[in-house]
Amino acid sequence: MAAKKITLNRRDVVSRILRDRGDALLVTGLGSSTWDAAAAGDHANNFYLWGGMGGAAATGLGLARAQPDRRVLVITGDGETLMGIGSLATI
Repeated sequence: MAAKKITLNRRDVVSRILRDRGDALLVTGLGSSTWDAAAAGDHANNFYLWGGMGGAAATGLGLARAQPDRRVLVITGDGETLMGIGSLATI
């Protein structure tokens, strides 16, 4: 018997993550992560990095340091993360 293939719909997952976010700040990387977050509903606390390839994680760290009493979420992709891989050591 073949194993059942389980897949996730990325846009549904992002929507579910953001559904109960409260006042959390959100930073998105380029491309699909930004489109997925916007499709879940635009929010005043969304920071879309349209032209900052590799900067999502570092921007999220900056926001967390500047707003220590706020939750900060970063949603980004593998390519964008690889462009800013050095920031993961700091984080």
